[in-house]
Amino acid sequence: MGLKRRQRVEPEFSLAAMIDVIFLLLMFFMLTSNFVTTNSLQLQLPSSSSSSPIASTPLAVSIKKTGQIYLGNSTITRQALQGTLASRVKAENKDPKQVTITIAAEQGVPIEDVVFVLDIANKLKVKTILATSQLKEEE
Repeated sequence: MGLKRRQRVEPEFSLAAMIDVIFLLLMFFMLTSNFVTTNSLQLQLPSSSSSSPIASTPLAVSIKKTGQIYLGNSTITRQALQGTLASRVKAENKDPKQVTITIAAEQGVPIEDVVFVLDIANKLKVKTILATSQLKEEE
């Protein structure tokens, strides 16, 4: 009786397909991780160690925590701020690039309010100074 021996098939596993999948996943995660943005701003409000104050400017904008905006010593609405600042810059009879607006924001003011005033100053092409409180020296 001539029985043939059955040929045993050795199973082979190709890692090439698995490596391709892992490589594609790695590329996907590397590319998408660069586009992830956080929804919060980590801001540290400015402070200064300088003891000499700058000369006061006639254009000073103050912002309170309650959202009130003051131009000099008078209250002004957000809508009227740009027009009033533009007329005061023209009244200076200088190049707008030589006019400076000082912005003093109370601690705890939302950053959006400060950016609102900075945006108006940018549109008017004037310089801005963000007023800070002096650091207290530790004794």
